[in-house]
Amino acid sequence: MITRIKELRARDDLTQQQLADLVQVRRETIVFLEKGKYNPSLKLAYEIAQVFKLKIEDVFLLGDDGN
Repeated sequence: MITRIKELRARDDLTQQQLADLVQVRRETIVFLEKGKYNPSLKLAYEIAQVFKLKIEDVFLLGDDGN
C-alpha cells in the first residue's frame, strides 16, 4: 500500500510523534505506515484521513499489486 502520510505531514508541519499522538498510536506505527510495511485498520485509516481533512482514498493508495 502506498501512503501520502509523509507528504501530508510535511504540508501540515506535523512530526511523526504529533500525528501519532493525534490518532493515539505509537510513533513506530506511523513509521511503518509511511514505509508501506503496515496496513492500518479501517478505523486508523479514517482517523488519519480526518487529521488531514481528506478522504481515506486520498491518503492511502492501492499499489499495482493490489496491496
